[in-house]
Amino acid sequence: MPKMKTHRGAAKRFKKTATGKIKRFHAFHSHILGKKSAKRKRKLRSSTLVHKSDLKRVKKMLPY
Repeated sequence: MPKMKTHRGAAKRFKKTATGKIKRFHAFHSHILGKKSAKRKRKLRSSTLVHKSDLKRVKKMLPY
């Protein structure tokens, strides 16, 4: 059986934590920022964890 390949798009977007959870960054923070409040932009800067309903799909894309 051939080796599984890492999904390169997912590898650039997600990182595994030491405990095995998957970290992601928020969308909507690259352009059209003038209409967004400072509070909203500040919240978008921070990272968060992938929701448990998406975890299975993301882990399948990142086998290693």
